[in-house]
Amino acid sequence: MAPIRVGFIGYGFSVNCFHLPFVLPNPDLQVYAFLQRAAPPAASDASQTKPRWGHCTVDFPLAKHYQTPGPFFADDQIDLVVVCSHAHDELVEQALRAGKHVVVEKPFVTSTAAADRMTTLAKERGKILTVFHNRRFDSDFLTLGHLVKNDALGEVREAEIHFDLPTPTWISGWTRKEYSPGEGMAFGLGTHTIDQALVLFGRPSSVTAFLRSNRGVESDVDDTFTIILQYDRQNLVVTVKTAIVSHVKDQLKYLVRGTRGSYLKFGFCPQEERAIAAPGKPATDDYGVEDERIWGTLTTTAEFDASQRFDPASRLYIGKYPSLRGWCRGYYENVVAAIRGEQEVCVKPETARDGLRVIELARLSHERGCTIPWSDNEV
Repeated sequence: MAPIRVGFIGYGFSVNCFHLPFVLPNPDLQVYAFLQRAAPPAASDASQTKPRWGHCTVDFPLAKHYQTPGPFFADDQIDLVVVCSHAHDELVEQALRAGKHVVVEKPFVTSTAAADRMTTLAKERGKILTVFHNRRFDSDFLTLGHLVKNDALGEVREAEIHFDLPTPTWISGWTRKEYSPGEGMAFGLGTHTIDQALVLFGRPSSVTAFLRSNRGVESDVDDTFTIILQYDRQNLVVTVKTAIVSHVKDQLKYLVRGTRGSYLKFGFCPQEERAIAAPGKPATDDYGVEDERIWGTLTTTAEFDASQRFDPASRLYIGKYPSLRGWCRGYYENVVAAIRGEQEVCVKPETARDGLRVIELARLSHERGCTIPWSDNEV
């Protein structure tokens, strides 16, 4: 079967570190074209400003290069468009109207209204539309999902899902006081952890949020947040957090408590770090293999795994539970299968839309100082 021809919009950090490493190893995907506005570098012009992440014509000389959207979308050889630029809404719509399948970087778009429009358009056109929620394929989340699915923890009553990052350099430009949808850490990192909560537990009954600025700037654009999701039917509370003030060697990722046990996990899946160290290069099979040092601690009332040992003092079974291998390549493996009609798409736009709705309700909760019941529409 012929490979699916992929056209990338952008050629920056996202394309080189989050997409190409996991597309290139897949024989069913062909890197076919790029939409990069920068002109190809001229070997004779040493004064020409070079793009920070290089140029697609240098790194992929056999791929087509477009500088403007019109000819890019008009290329009928492009089967799948990967949107990695900032203006998601317009480009997603153009790609779908041009008859392309679409992968769009998180957070998808900036509002649930826009997400609904894009989802409807994809269905009308009969095309796959999916959001790049690659953190579903991290080693730690795959491991947590495995434990929950196999009832290692019993009925989950409390869960904390963290993505703490001490003063990331990329927020240095967040100097504006006024907030606009799409800005802030809830959109930046929260889309990942909110998505994980929705995958594990579904839509919440209500949302309560505390949004803060801890970067030394008085601003309504959050860099730190705590979002509390309450699930009345399951008697469950899920806390989703990001902090930029967090001086810890291995950042907390998960603390999950259930009726039969708990799972405590520190440290990050290594795939991102390894991809950043080799941008634009294919991921190797061991990209997602965690160091045993950061395996999570599984504590249960009955033995679940041979890695556990019985602790007489607490009468609990405790052990470092081996993390499953992270496999971001699985995202694109699923996209291929969905396009070919062999599987349902894993990251559905409807779930990504619900993640945006959580952020909208979180902003309302913060502004009003109260808990907001779940609703699909304006409150």
